[in-house]
Amino acid sequence: MKLHKDTDRAAYTKVEDALKRRRKGVTVADVVAATALPLNTVKELVPRAADEYSARLEVTESGEILYSFPQGFTSRYRGFRAGLKRFTQKCIKGLGIFASWFFKVWIMVMLVGYFVIFMLIALAALMLSVAANSSSSNNRSRGDGLGGMYLVSGIFNFIIRIWFYSELTKSMDRRYAGPWNSRQAGRSRPKGRPLYKAIFSFVFGETDPNREAGTAEKKAVIAYIQANRGVISLPEYMALTGLPPAEAEAGIMACCSEFGGSPEATGDGTILYSFDELLKGQDKTDRSFDGASAPLRKLKKFSANEKKMNRWFGIINSVNLLFGGYFLYQSSAVRIAVEAATGRLLIQADAAYSYLYKVSYMLLTAFTENPLPILTVGLGMVPLIFSILFWIIPALRFSREKNENEETKLSNLRKTGFQKIWSKIRGIQNRDIDSAIPECRPKKLTAAQDKIIKEMGTYSMPEVEVNEEGATLYNFDDLEREKTALAQYRSAINPDASDLGKIVFDTDR
Repeated sequence: MKLHKDTDRAAYTKVEDALKRRRKGVTVADVVAATALPLNTVKELVPRAADEYSARLEVTESGEILYSFPQGFTSRYRGFRAGLKRFTQKCIKGLGIFASWFFKVWIMVMLVGYFVIFMLIALAALMLSVAANSSSSNNRSRGDGLGGMYLVSGIFNFIIRIWFYSELTKSMDRRYAGPWNSRQAGRSRPKGRPLYKAIFSFVFGETDPNREAGTAEKKAVIAYIQANRGVISLPEYMALTGLPPAEAEAGIMACCSEFGGSPEATGDGTILYSFDELLKGQDKTDRSFDGASAPLRKLKKFSANEKKMNRWFGIINSVNLLFGGYFLYQSSAVRIAVEAATGRLLIQADAAYSYLYKVSYMLLTAFTENPLPILTVGLGMVPLIFSILFWIIPALRFSREKNENEETKLSNLRKTGFQKIWSKIRGIQNRDIDSAIPECRPKKLTAAQDKIIKEMGTYSMPEVEVNEEGATLYNFDDLEREKTALAQYRSAINPDASDLGKIVFDTDR
């Protein structure tokens, strides 16, 4: 909440002081008397203060609205606590962005860099195995070399298959490669998704499809207000936003603060929210989304990749996992032998895949006298830890997004359910709170239906009855009275109040 003019700030401070001294309950007239501010100014500023300090609204028998602050007079937007909360949120967001960026870079280094390293090691082992097999005259050495050759050649062939399946060569699709295919001739070759984006999609997912959902719901609320003579009730707001009553009350007060609205009370004590300023528009198009409905929130997808692509990422990661585990195991098995032999590598003949480890050790001796730390950490621990994280992060994200999607479905079902209750009022059954749209069907549908009826019941207590078939019916009589009062209030508003009239001044004339 921002007040730009100094006069507005001074007036708002006076309103705050008046409300602080009268926390148990105050009317607009009380604030006017305490501040000597103009009535229109107080009507504009009190809803802002009610939003900032989480006011409670009550209606007296005479129809006046009382603003009270039972939770204390603590600002949601200013002060040390609010500032600390914003700072903490920014820090968490910044750390999240940095961690995401760092891990993205690490992913590319690991999947591409280690792939090349392992491929070169396998190639070198294959070449040495062939050379050893052709030159050795010892039968036992010949057998070991032949076995090592089969092993590394199998690994090398597998890695090559993975490499040529990747997105780096996927654009070489024969369906678009030449004129011999008459069905595809003349068609442009589709642009494949870059490999790094596909990898990030598998690990981190896609951009939140509901990042603009809040704005879309606000537009729906504004459009509904404009289509209904500048007035909205809390149940209608609930049907537009999918918020339960307690959150909807805070949300609609925030709307009053943002869009110049104010709560009004009818003769029977029904609270309505009037937004006269929103009626002063030139565009008269009805954008109210067909009654009280609003755009539904979308479900998050685990990844935009094809399932086959994600499956291959899993296979590639498994290769890293196997290589990392292999080198870490071999290094732990030969550590004592290396120390006891004054630097000479002694590997047991029956050690698992010892041939590949011997080749790796030999290659690294060209760069360092003691290759064991590199074999243990560089080719063992690091790819092993990476591979574990590469599985854990998508798994945790899948679990979190699954829960978020269920919350999204419940929120969408609330919109449908609240609209159904508001339109039907009487004879509501659980089965009425339903929709054929997948985005509106939580996994536990029956429990969600019960919850929505109970949530509406916290705002307006229904009368419960059982029909002849044994079905439970809910009658929201108080909502019916509120709906009648709302219709009467709207009918009393001059339909021409939003008419801008003729142009009386034009700068071009």
